[in-house]
Amino acid sequence: MFVRHPTEPGWGLGQVQSNIAERITVNFEHQGKVVIDGRFVELLLEHL
Repeated sequence: MFVRHPTEPGWGLGQVQSNIAERITVNFEHQGKVVIDGRFVELLLEHL
């Protein structure tokens, strides 16, 4: 699944690595691996 962070457009496209207990690990093209708390950030689904 590919996503974008709604408030960090400079991070670029991200690929979800895992989603466990609302902790979402995403590998972004310009930021690297980031763990996001899904309770507070709604990632934008990217349709490729």
